[in-house]
Amino acid sequence: MAAATRLNQRLICAGDDLVDGGRGVRFTVDCNGVSEAAFAVRFRGRVHAYLNRCAHVPVEMDWQQGEFFDHSGLYLICATHGALYAPESGHCLGGRCNGKGLAALSVIEQDGQILLIEEGKESVG
Repeated sequence: MAAATRLNQRLICAGDDLVDGGRGVRFTVDCNGVSEAAFAVRFRGRVHAYLNRCAHVPVEMDWQQGEFFDHSGLYLICATHGALYAPESGHCLGGRCNGKGLAALSVIEQDGQILLIEEGKESVG
């Protein structure tokens, strides 16, 4: 039996829940059988999602529940280390992340909803 890859879509939140440069939405994803914290934010009109884990030390980044942006609303910031990340790519911009970026997740905005795109395996006989 061969295995085929299929894409699953899972609802994260309503599109209106994400304001540009504002509060993010937390959710969980399955990574190799382990539930991992993740978040989605809107920046310059587009939605981006990442594992909620600083690239320096794997601690959750929000300084308050769902607060991932710095005071300017231009950068994602780790509340523990002060590392700055580009919201549109997750790339490290400065601080203790030392060039390591955030782990990005695939999301789309469709029909007013934010959907996580997950890869799954299904058996084909």
